Amino acid sequence: MSMLQFVIAVDVTVVNIALPSIGADFGVDGHTLTWIVVGYTVTGGGMLMLGGRLGDLLGRRRVLLLGTGLFGAASLLAGLAPTYALLVVARLLQGAGEAIALPAAMATIVLLFPEGPRRSRALSVWAAVASCGLVLGFVLSGVITAHLGWRWIFLVSVPFIVVVLLVAVFLVEGERPVAEEAPPLDLPGALLLTACPLLFILGVVEAGEPATPAWVVVGALAGSAAAGIGFTRVEARSGNPLLPLRFFANRTRVAANLATMLLSGALSTSFLLFTFYLQDRSGIGALGAGLTMLPLAVSLIAFSLLVPRLLGRWGARACVLAGIGFTAAAMASIALVSGLRAGGAAMIPAMLLIAAGMGFGLVGLQYIAVSDVTEDDAGIASGIQRAADQLGGASGVAVCVGIGFAPTLHSLDPFLAATLLAALALVTGAVVAWRMPAHAADRQEQEQTV
Repeated sequence: MSMLQFVIAVDVTVVNIALPSIGADFGVDGHTLTWIVVGYTVTGGGMLMLGGRLGDLLGRRRVLLLGTGLFGAASLLAGLAPTYALLVVARLLQGAGEAIALPAAMATIVLLFPEGPRRSRALSVWAAVASCGLVLGFVLSGVITAHLGWRWIFLVSVPFIVVVLLVAVFLVEGERPVAEEAPPLDLPGALLLTACPLLFILGVVEAGEPATPAWVVVGALAGSAAAGIGFTRVEARSGNPLLPLRFFANRTRVAANLATMLLSGALSTSFLLFTFYLQDRSGIGALGAGLTMLPLAVSLIAFSLLVPRLLGRWGARACVLAGIGFTAAAMASIALVSGLRAGGAAMIPAMLLIAAGMGFGLVGLQYIAVSDVTEDDAGIASGIQRAADQLGGASGVAVCVGIGFAPTLHSLDPFLAATLLAALALVTGAVVAWRMPAHAADRQEQEQTV
């Protein structure tokens, strides 16, 4: 399961440093290239809850194999794509494969380990693998693009996916057969949930482009709001909703997922700010930029080993607040380095702070978000948590980077603008986490540790 998580996490960031090479091959500009990143992230995040629901209804093993196979086939298609349009389609299919596979994988881990220190250690390994995959994606992107070409950033994952498929067949136990009259899936809900953030990001990104007509921006934002309202109504009337409204009865889980969106938005923004600063401001090439981010990957591993011990002593909420604080300090460091026009190595302290923010914040939020789950709703709880993480990251990048680097804000340093917007999200996340109701799993964790 962790190998699958690693490969998918790498694929989220591995395209970033390779984007200029892709654009040169297909003759497309940077504005068009952003959809390779955003399309994958939003499609994956929007369909994650559908994937979680599929796991609950059809069995985690079946859904795991289906999603993993789709992701592998889409990776092969992306690596061999003869046109830019087909590459974008392949990225959308990769997002769909991730959305189907990851909730089943996470639910498998959650149900294997009971609440307490064992589950916290298992989720820490899961989070550490994901975090390292996200960061190593930048490193691998630079190395592979420089020596093999951008197509191999997609092709290299295919053998690992084959291994996951083969091992999962033998190690993941089969479940009950699908009922003859299984309830229908909430496909309208899934479509509306995907359309809402996609249209929102389209409106935010295009708002910063002077050449974009105002009606496009207004129409996209209005469409996003309409999709959100429509999703709520569909879920309220559906006999088998994608997101049961009873989920919102648990205030702790709701708060954990909201805080996840806000923290992930700031963390994802930091990755792009590091890339832009190293390559554009400092003039470091793709390979050098990737290698400069190695301290971030190494420190993530260290913090991921430390957090499980502190999770039991401090409690999950305290770890979350510490993670948000570390991330806020990283944003201040990024703004300072940018203002001083320092060299690329000056970003390393900010990278270490981001590693601490991810290690403390996301592990604590993941633990809270899947607390008190049962066999029947483990998949949907995992899917919601992953969707909050991924959609929060995509929306955060669109708002912080899209607005911060917009041509209309030339009078303000884009790095300062982006970090200020990220800091606003972090303050909101800290308030949400501080007011988060205490939950039984957190108390049990502390009691077992004592």
